[in-house]
Amino acid sequence: MKTTTSTISKYHLLQHMCAIHSPSGNEVAMKQFLLDYIRKHASTWKTHPKIIEGDDWQDNLILVFGKPRTAVFAHMDSIGFTVRYGKQLVKIGGPDCKTGMKLVGADSKGRQEAELVVKQDKKSGYKSLEYKAKRDFERGTELVFKPEWRETNTHVQCCYMDNRLGIYNALKLAEDLKDGVIVFCTWEEHGGGSVSYIQRFLQKKYKVRQALISDISWISDGVHEGKGPVISMRDSLIPRRSYVNKIIAIAKKQMCVYQLEVEGSGGSDAKELQMAEYAWDWCFVGAAEQNVHTPDEKVHKKDIEGMIGLYKVLMTAL
Repeated sequence: MKTTTSTISKYHLLQHMCAIHSPSGNEVAMKQFLLDYIRKHASTWKTHPKIIEGDDWQDNLILVFGKPRTAVFAHMDSIGFTVRYGKQLVKIGGPDCKTGMKLVGADSKGRQEAELVVKQDKKSGYKSLEYKAKRDFERGTELVFKPEWRETNTHVQCCYMDNRLGIYNALKLAEDLKDGVIVFCTWEEHGGGSVSYIQRFLQKKYKVRQALISDISWISDGVHEGKGPVISMRDSLIPRRSYVNKIIAIAKKQMCVYQLEVEGSGGSDAKELQMAEYAWDWCFVGAAEQNVHTPDEKVHKKDIEGMIGLYKVLMTAL
């Protein structure tokens, strides 16, 4: 395999987004990037969306196209760490932690790189997290994985494919979308909190009551790279089977490449849709990656293109 270095990658937008600082609770930089991107490119899209954002929506961003029937949710936040006291770290979400992982963050004194240190008490076995750097970060500073983009003829690899790739998919979908809603939402990696009030608004204002979750799953014993995106039949939650069957039937009819996923753990923005006050249908549809929640998340390009193609089919047919 040959590494892409001399030419601009087809995935340069994805590469750029993987390096944007956007841990749960501080998605403002990603939201601003998306606003700027949308305002620059929306004139070339087939349908110009209504942009909904502002203080009433915190750092969430909603795009409404035509007469929507289905909403796509793509979370903007990432996992990371919060500086506690001294060199102590507290997890944001569920990063896979190993000593030596490269981190980066910025406080009032400037940007600085650091190294993750996993400590384990010999008696209790309790593990704690610290960082090693030239100086202490200010209390409350967020640290994220240092981005290192790697690309071959078949794969792209970097931190935060979850969920920059879900956002990338949504932006590609927006180019041709006639009717639908795209929601760029917050806090997914650390418990959620925004989807339920967005759901309420979309149901009341636009009568939308079904969703696709544009997010990233994982390679497993039953999900293989290069074999298409997954249509998830369940994870820690179980979507309504008739809705999932409808999605599978559409994918079959349109001869889309896909894999069926069945897991007993994991979750997404769907948890808020299912547990909120309105009756919504949802299904997780997305590419699967290797090295989940590490600096080395890796996705096959065939699965990326398959994800984009499947979403365009589903948003037309649903």
